[in-house]
Amino acid sequence: MKLSFTKMQGCANDYIYLDCRESGVPENIAALSQDLSRRHFSIGADGIICICAPVTAGADGRMRIFNADGSEAQMCGNGVRCVAEWLYTHGVAKETLVVDTNSGTKTITRKGRQLWQVEMGGYSAMAAALPAVNMGEGPLVDCPLTVEDRTWRVTCISVGNPHCVTVVDDVDSLKLEDIGPAFEKHPNFPERVNTEFVQVVDSTHLKMRVWERGSGETWACGTGTCATVAALTELGVCPAGEDVHVQLRGGELIIRVLPGKKLLMTGSAVTVYEGVTEV
Repeated sequence: MKLSFTKMQGCANDYIYLDCRESGVPENIAALSQDLSRRHFSIGADGIICICAPVTAGADGRMRIFNADGSEAQMCGNGVRCVAEWLYTHGVAKETLVVDTNSGTKTITRKGRQLWQVEMGGYSAMAAALPAVNMGEGPLVDCPLTVEDRTWRVTCISVGNPHCVTVVDDVDSLKLEDIGPAFEKHPNFPERVNTEFVQVVDSTHLKMRVWERGSGETWACGTGTCATVAALTELGVCPAGEDVHVQLRGGELIIRVLPGKKLLMTGSAVTVYEGVTEV
């Protein structure tokens, strides 16, 4: 069976995009994501994103995300920009698009060629929103978390999916493959957690690396970048209402915390290539 796809990336957070608006999501999508995401052996990606028919009146499409391990995610900030770019270049050429996700409807506005701004919605540091256990009800700001005999200071943020943010002196020296899995599967996070390690350059410039649940270290994470700026704002490091530039391994995202603890994210969305594969 031949499967048509589009390979896209936002800050090198790369996914395989499938047009499922008429066909629906393939029944074997979990196995497909595991198989096609394998780097060096297949297309290679952080997972598969299915572009589906919208479920909300007035929306332009729906996004469903499947990680490289086959699990389904609630939201992907870099992915939703790419969905907007895909829709824009495949017959829905509107300057503002509305996309349904598993964590609510997102509005995305075109800011230039392959550049989109996403209204990401609000964030919460309360334990029930993540969920998190054994840490109190929250807000979970600057809390101790012991991971394999080392205690870290973490701030936990939900932006529709769970994140654990910790400030470090030097992100480049971290061995994420050693410490990332222990954070992801920590018993305090019953649904696992995405973990961001952030180095403060100054109040509006950060460097970040991320370990994503179900995918391992990725070169960027849009929701993780939003959670990081939210966490650093809660800690009093970053100013609310100003653009904060976050340097990731795959590029830069710009995040702003708006009144009401709402988040705005601006970044690229690039088509790498279109193709057909045997499945």
